[in-house]
Amino acid sequence: MATSFDIHPDMQALIEELSGMPESTTLVEERAAWTAFCISVARPRPGHIAVEDRLIPGRDRDIPIRLYRPRPEPGLPCTVYLHGGGWVLGNLDTNDSIAWGLAEGTGAAVVAVDYRLAPEDPYPAAFRDCQDVLAHLAGAGEELGVDPARLAVCGDSAGGNLAAAVSLAARDAGWPRLSAQALVYPVLGTDVNNESYRRNAEAPMLTRAEMIHYLDAYLGEARADPEPYAMPLAADDLGGLPPTLVHTAEFDPLRDEGKLYADRLKSAGNEVVYRCAERMIHGFLRARFAGGVARAEFDALCSFLRRRLA
Repeated sequence: MATSFDIHPDMQALIEELSGMPESTTLVEERAAWTAFCISVARPRPGHIAVEDRLIPGRDRDIPIRLYRPRPEPGLPCTVYLHGGGWVLGNLDTNDSIAWGLAEGTGAAVVAVDYRLAPEDPYPAAFRDCQDVLAHLAGAGEELGVDPARLAVCGDSAGGNLAAAVSLAARDAGWPRLSAQALVYPVLGTDVNNESYRRNAEAPMLTRAEMIHYLDAYLGEARADPEPYAMPLAADDLGGLPPTLVHTAEFDPLRDEGKLYADRLKSAGNEVVYRCAERMIHGFLRARFAGGVARAEFDALCSFLRRRLA
């Protein structure tokens, strides 16, 4: 594990926990190790947050979701939360702490999506699952007790890619109209030779080699020329998108593409907040229990969504 980065102490518990995970030689082992790591740094869900697992009808299958409700009344605004994991790893349990934290921090309902994973189901499977859940909420959100007119999307890492992609698709379709998109250390392009990829090639939590592995699993040969719903930086037109938070980490290969996307969104006339978590690493949302500085980054995300969904 690289030690040449001036990493904030709030990140240390994540780094140590991940370093202690066993080496994986198969996809099954990789997923099991990732799940064990995620659960090890999580915290129990507060009792006041009601949780329900449901199935949402999609074009290809019934899609598992987990609904978090911080308050019992109907008509809550709602954030559709899309987990990270390189499109290869993760499920409703690995990111439970982030999802309930968003519900607690925003006062809004949260719908976490258990989308299909690569390489068994490469692009566009995950994108279609997320798009179908968003469309269902926009058309029949009252069934789940949420307000279809107050929807936001939020994702981290590969989930940030999916959140940006479904925002583009919603704009192109003219529906649904989103209140916000929050993209946390998102994957937005396939340039693995930019400055942040070079400087942070061996950064803790996410390396350049790991990102290449994930891009290949998700895109296959299409990685050379991805379409916009696969990699939103490929879009020619980024106008007409909802208010956006792009939230990156200083020591992350993905930092520069997040900044580039924020700049392009702003140039296209969108309302954009760009925030870089200084001295932090990919995955910092998981560290909010470790210290006040990491907690402030999580709170900034919640504050953005809370304001936009009000």
